[in-house]
Amino acid sequence: MKVREIMSLDVNYCMPNETVADAAKKMNEFHIGSIPVCDESKSIVGIITDRDITLRCVATGKDANITPTSEIMTTNVGCCKSDADLQVATKLMSDYQVRRIPVLEKNKLVGILTLGDIAKSRNVSAKEVADTVENICKSESNAKNDW
Repeated sequence: MKVREIMSLDVNYCMPNETVADAAKKMNEFHIGSIPVCDESKSIVGIITDRDITLRCVATGKDANITPTSEIMTTNVGCCKSDADLQVATKLMSDYQVRRIPVLEKNKLVGILTLGDIAKSRNVSAKEVADTVENICKSESNAKNDW
């Protein structure tokens, strides 16, 4: 199965010069815990999570109304291509220990693949979903990211 078959196409993003407050408002509006950060050409340059906002902005005393997203975003973003096999995407999710992964075509953001997308798919067994969740949740010191 290819990632494009189950990914969410309606992906929201923000730009590096938008404020953290703007990103948080989008996250609230769309009920999401993270949001990709893209440049003008929709190339992904980072990702911001609610944890990033809490730890890298609020906890450090930065003003969310003037701090640009580029200042607190995670830049080491694991992405997959829309034509990748689902196993490749779930391996990336496990390696990065994340529940969602941006999906690209020609290096442009076209979607996002979430654990929910995988769990809803009739072509993915409950065991595969459980194995992916277990791998994401493993506490390993070599995790590639915290988003």
